[in-house]
Amino acid sequence: MRQLHTIAELQDWRQSVPAGKTVGFVPTMGALHRGHRALIERARRECDLVVVSIFVNPTQFNDPKDLHSYPQPLEKDLEACRDEGADLVFLPRRESMYPDDYRYVVHEREASLALEGKQRPGHFDGVLTVVLKLFNLVAPHRAYFGEKDWQQLQLVKEMAAALFLPLEVVPCETVRESDGLALSSRNVRLSPEARAQAPRFAAAMREAATAEEAAERLRGEGFAVEYVADRWGRRLGAVQLGGVRLIDNMPLSQTMAGGEG
Repeated sequence: MRQLHTIAELQDWRQSVPAGKTVGFVPTMGALHRGHRALIERARRECDLVVVSIFVNPTQFNDPKDLHSYPQPLEKDLEACRDEGADLVFLPRRESMYPDDYRYVVHEREASLALEGKQRPGHFDGVLTVVLKLFNLVAPHRAYFGEKDWQQLQLVKEMAAALFLPLEVVPCETVRESDGLALSSRNVRLSPEARAQAPRFAAAMREAATAEEAAERLRGEGFAVEYVADRWGRRLGAVQLGGVRLIDNMPLSQTMAGGEG
């Protein structure tokens, strides 16, 4: 498994890929868990070559404290990439990814302003900008994204279509713990008490008849609710628990609102 740090190294590698070889790409911010491993494993099954990027993108953090506390266990991340069969890991520095000091920005004017975008102003500008840069550098045939970040997934798919990018954005099902908690790099920051309570987030989202009922139930169970909403055929929510922010979503067909409980 190769590790590359500079734009020039990555561009040279990409030019060396033989014609006809498919490239799969998994962009990450590190702190890899089983959900990330599932993305890499699927890319390994479906593509000839697999590239993983590890870059804690500063432009998508609207809270500097969140950026500062974001976990960065690089050696464990590299081990996970190696275990899942990645061919290359790209580890750029901020100044390499933003030589313009973030003067040029990708901005979507509708869906990015709701829900996550409303709670985290500028978040999706940072996400879409860095993803477009990485797509341009890696030039993948397929890029793999988890469904846990549903709004992000939709925006990336729509950006790729709107800008005529020659790649397929592949959605991958959310990976959960046995108690239903969606895997997240932030879960390690939960206290034992908060970790025991956290699965009630998904349960309330699934079992409530309406988004409003889910939000009220979560407040009653001690969660600070940022939003719960039914959009795009999903129920999406974000909460704070013990100072840790959690997001989740599920198809409405899996909720009481969808009639299946």
